[in-house]
Amino acid sequence: MLGSLAIVVPLTACSPSADPAPRATDDPAAVGVVPSAASGRSATPLLSADLSVSSAGWSTDFSRHEVPLNEFLSGGPGKDGIPAIDGPAFQAIQSTDWLEDQEPLIALGIGDEWRAYPIQILIWHEIVNDTVAGVPVAVTFCPLCHTGIVFARTVDGQVLDLGVSGNLRHSDLVMFDRQTESWWQQATGRGIVGDFSGTELEFLPSQLISWAQFKDLHPDGVVLSRDTGYDRNYGVNPYAGYDRADADPFLLGDETLIDGRLNPKVRIVGVVINDDEVAYPLPDLAQVGVVNDVVGGETIVVLWRPGTASGLDEATVAGGDLVGSAVVFSRVAPDGTMLEFEPAGDGDMRDIETGSIWDLDGTAVDGTMAGTQLEPIANDQPFWFAWAIFRPATTIWQP
Repeated sequence: MLGSLAIVVPLTACSPSADPAPRATDDPAAVGVVPSAASGRSATPLLSADLSVSSAGWSTDFSRHEVPLNEFLSGGPGKDGIPAIDGPAFQAIQSTDWLEDQEPLIALGIGDEWRAYPIQILIWHEIVNDTVAGVPVAVTFCPLCHTGIVFARTVDGQVLDLGVSGNLRHSDLVMFDRQTESWWQQATGRGIVGDFSGTELEFLPSQLISWAQFKDLHPDGVVLSRDTGYDRNYGVNPYAGYDRADADPFLLGDETLIDGRLNPKVRIVGVVINDDEVAYPLPDLAQVGVVNDVVGGETIVVLWRPGTASGLDEATVAGGDLVGSAVVFSRVAPDGTMLEFEPAGDGDMRDIETGSIWDLDGTAVDGTMAGTQLEPIANDQPFWFAWAIFRPATTIWQP
């Protein structure tokens, strides 16, 4: 198992002035009531046996929860100890000289606006609260699970501001909203404790691709600046070696939850449509290039392309092995034509019906369908152990 020093120290280093959260048994509120004056609610009874992390400083309604309160573990820094970015600044591609071509990033496009959120920044902040084309979004990344997910952060007409709770559940980031201090599971986007318990955030389609691929696809796009207001070692990977196959998941709590159908650290492309859950192992995708499939009654295509580095491998985010990445689209063209695809070389794909060539952005770049854009499908590219814990009924695609 990976030594605790290798992970706990970098986690704490995310907020040098933040002390680890006290144990629940050291917290006076844990054996009496949780103060809730800030939320206007009555005090909530809470026994120390119920919550396995500190409740100090929280106005969360702990009486409302859909998961056992003893499943939470402290990740080291306390509430906001890993600071979300609330006022993101962006810069043009042409003025960005600190990213290497193979570096991974989350690409988000809404309307005609495309933005890149480098993993080298997300690894230190885990959440970026942003507004893209008028849509309030949260771009999130949990290094321990390699879950990179974008959510719409408007719930029932209310725009939420998300932060890092400092707690983990099954190794995954537990977020909180600053409006009600409800706790949210990042891997599923579901409220699990507090006023929003049982509420789900909307997943937005995004891409985990390389910097070179983003520049090629979206030359007019912008990239999240290192001017975050925080002093961090951007470019350094504080989780070096974590994605090794022989490195156990960190702070998982219950290792019996690990699904042995795949190696825990295998990266997969996870798709959920109409409650149908499918995992596509990245190594298998690399062998075939293109997968035509049906998930939840909808026809999709998964396209793999080489060139993206693992951000959790070596001492720098850019220095990891090239593991590639994948994108997912509907196979139904805007005119209603059902398409089937095959590899076309260079990480592109060709539809069998017209012979048109389609790129990593789901756009036909050559042939009779040139200019046509496929509808993107929301997906995630986490480690297998994390996907399987939160979606145990998932099916594994096999070539």
